[in-house]
Amino acid sequence: MKKVKKILIFAVLILFSNNTMNAKNTTIYDYEFIDIDGNSINLSSFQGKPLLLINTASRCGFTPQYEGLQKLFTKYRSTDLTIIATTSNSFNQEYSSTEEIKKFCLANYGVGFITSKPINVKGKDAHPIYKWINEEYNKKPKWNFYKFLFDRNGYLIDSWSSITKPNSKKIINRIDNLI
Repeated sequence: MKKVKKILIFAVLILFSNNTMNAKNTTIYDYEFIDIDGNSINLSSFQGKPLLLINTASRCGFTPQYEGLQKLFTKYRSTDLTIIATTSNSFNQEYSSTEEIKKFCLANYGVGFITSKPINVKGKDAHPIYKWINEEYNKKPKWNFYKFLFDRNGYLIDSWSSITKPNSKKIINRIDNLI
């Protein structure tokens, strides 16, 4: 009986340690969201590729950064860099409908990179991606157009505030070192 008890305790400890290890090995590739067209985007399909994640809004003073993001997209289109804009009204500067957002982004900036339907990027209702970034890296968007760069293993390697433009040397150099 003692032997069975020891085996059960050992099995529980192994299961617990595996769950703990899995939580620590979470990467950006473990998340998904819905794109602006209503399609599910599972980030595991970008496994092994660097990702640039940006929370965006259409009616913000930093909105012209869409132009810089589109230029990055065009510049790195032939590489495996993936650019993802997560539209958000967390700072009260995004349109309420995906159709308005889509029309705005296409008409004004010709956006070709992946764009999400609006998600929350802060607070208790934040999308799981942004909760994970905050919990794992102690980083969160303080405003629209925060930029997060993930390496080929899905781990955050750098982030920049709204003030840093997408085509800044800081961002370009970090991307060039990844690809």
